[in-house]
Amino acid sequence: MARYVLKRLAHTVLVLWAAYTLAFILLTALPGNAISNLINNPQNQLTPEDGKLLKAFYGLDHPVVVQYVHALDALLHGNLGYSLSSGAKVADLLGEALPGTLRLTALGFVFGSVIAAGVGVVGSYARWNWLRTLLQSFPALAASVPSFVIGILILYSFSFQLHLIPAVDDGTFLALVGPAVTLGIMVSAPLSQVFSASIAATRRQPFVHVLQARGAGERYIFGRGVLRNSSLPVLTMLGLAVGELIAGSVVTEAVFARNGIGQITLNAVNTQDLPVVQGVVLVATAGYVLVNLVVDVVHPLIDPRIRADILAARPKKTKGSEKGAIPARPGPEEATSPRLPEEVATR
Repeated sequence: MARYVLKRLAHTVLVLWAAYTLAFILLTALPGNAISNLINNPQNQLTPEDGKLLKAFYGLDHPVVVQYVHALDALLHGNLGYSLSSGAKVADLLGEALPGTLRLTALGFVFGSVIAAGVGVVGSYARWNWLRTLLQSFPALAASVPSFVIGILILYSFSFQLHLIPAVDDGTFLALVGPAVTLGIMVSAPLSQVFSASIAATRRQPFVHVLQARGAGERYIFGRGVLRNSSLPVLTMLGLAVGELIAGSVVTEAVFARNGIGQITLNAVNTQDLPVVQGVVLVATAGYVLVNLVVDVVHPLIDPRIRADILAARPKKTKGSEKGAIPARPGPEEATSPRLPEEVATR
């Protein structure tokens, strides 16, 4: 497990470096930047000497390769640079906006998980065919509707018509419900689809038929076997869900007029503020890969099959074996075979 965790940590660092480098290449390839726009704006009345001083202060007078090396060196020392538009530290801008976005994404993830669980369970066990058909079509419908459309509908219905939630962010919990539900509906689409398919596949497993033959009820079978086995594929989707939450927060915060990472990203892209955009990309990528790292570490602890594969991948040393020798295949008495759940074996 230690080797497995170290390998995942190395992949995490590699992904962070690749995302930062790719963002730098793409953004520097665009014509102009915030400083060039500021210098070329006739209303600012900047002299050529002022323009040279600004470029020298931000390091834009060096070649692109030198700028990348300086930016990477500053990043390794914990310095994300300065905003080209406001001159403020990028770390300070992100530090002020990050808590609001984290609260929004956390509550959106809770809503999305609850919606996905309800759609998966009720859609698989409902007695009425029309309800099962309706819930099974929910993932495709939620995935096809853009998040800003869902946000506008929630804003119009619950803010302007029913007056249940504030139309703008006033710092209260109710102002967080509307955008969180918008993100929850968006992220629940893939989770509910995977969960429903996993429940259907698990219910066809042999151990379920064995439990049914022994007289176990559907509630007992679902709680003891179906739920745990069906949740494992959903666990691997958490990383993608976090990525969708981060991407969806940009649009959602704009619709609900919230101050956060999304609003900073929109302003930075409009003004071509390269350091701020790079900082946002780095923070978003770090959140994405950290969640995937936690999932990769927790998954073997939950699923013994993955843990067995990790242990089987280790080179085995047998007594008296020489270097390069092929290990002997286990005999029939040593071969492993699938076992019934503990509840079945003890009954």
